[in-house]
Amino acid sequence: MASTLITNIKQLVNVTEDGHARRGKELRRLPCLENAFLVIEGDEIAAYGKMVDIPQRLLSSGSRFDAAGQFVLPAWCDSHTHLVYAGSRENEFLDKITGLSYAEIAAKGGGILNSAKKLNETSEDELFRQAWRRLEEVRNLGTGAIEIKSGYGLCLEGELKMLRVIRRIREKTAMTVKATFLGAHAFPLEYKNNHKGYIDRIIYEMLPAIAGEKLADFIDVFCEDGFFNPEETEIICRAGLDLGLKPKIHANQLSASGGVQTGVKVGAISVDHLESMDEASITALKGSLTIGTLLPCAAFFLRMPFQPARRLIDDGCAIALASDYNPGSSPSGNMNFVVALSCIQMKMLPEEAINAATLNGAFAMDVGDELGSITIGKKANLILTKKIPSLAYLPYSFGSNLIDKVMIRGSWQ
Repeated sequence: MASTLITNIKQLVNVTEDGHARRGKELRRLPCLENAFLVIEGDEIAAYGKMVDIPQRLLSSGSRFDAAGQFVLPAWCDSHTHLVYAGSRENEFLDKITGLSYAEIAAKGGGILNSAKKLNETSEDELFRQAWRRLEEVRNLGTGAIEIKSGYGLCLEGELKMLRVIRRIREKTAMTVKATFLGAHAFPLEYKNNHKGYIDRIIYEMLPAIAGEKLADFIDVFCEDGFFNPEETEIICRAGLDLGLKPKIHANQLSASGGVQTGVKVGAISVDHLESMDEASITALKGSLTIGTLLPCAAFFLRMPFQPARRLIDDGCAIALASDYNPGSSPSGNMNFVVALSCIQMKMLPEEAINAATLNGAFAMDVGDELGSITIGKKANLILTKKIPSLAYLPYSFGSNLIDKVMIRGSWQ
């Protein structure tokens, strides 16, 4: 079994042997080792400690890498993306600049329905080619695990095509990839006035086919005014649960839609977005095991109010951070910027943001037992920074690429 020894690490970040998501004030607890070493055997973390305590036998075995002046962190766990899509939507970006709202752009054929039209006109091979290029880009920026949603097909053939592309990605990459079925992303035009008809298609046509091919890990619903209401969201989530798909919900992006309460009710692993949080939503979230995943890049790109991260943390919620990489409202999967934006605009401490983008991100995609921290036995998905003065320098210097190397499952990429 191949082994790698990393020595003279300026700071080894998020060293822990406990096995749970961090919530509330605990989120600022980010255990670090100064002047440390790390041992990787095969694809797993095998040992770590301070350089003064390193066993002499390690210095003469396996490959050795000197990380003097550099930090080592767990790779980012991006638990909410729409990485598989056809083409871009910069024309809508121009519409936003000239003053059109999200709803106005959708009314003129933009938004999710625009991406659905493009996707259904694009071959599976071309979708895979585009998505693979994006995946390599985010991996080089430090992402080691990623969740990818369908939801731009809005018909059986299109949703299956997207999920098959995700399966191909999972089979080719060493990164951890989770697949989410998001057929309930919007109502196709032909079902605009027949919601039950489309929901029946999701439950009785799409879900059995997806479960039959074992194409998804999770089921997701866009619970929002003008999209799927809480009752419809619950019906769809429970149908997915019956087939072994755990719920994840788009909740409270445009309004206090009841999506958070619905997610908690059905035992969702996460409720995502949370720009619009009222007292009932916060109370439901903080009293549950559900993780609140914040997507600040979407708020940034759409010029919406940012999520109330400080309030959620101070009230004891478990918070994760993700990129929401998609062509309409967050055309970037750069988790380094997500962490910086969370500190700059949502007043999260660097320790809180790093925890939310690593350990809690892993739990928000149901891989917390194998990723997200420097823990013996977990997979060796690591970020090696360039030489930087402090951990806070990562979000502070938001415009610089401070990633030197990325390791995925024990191999430098």
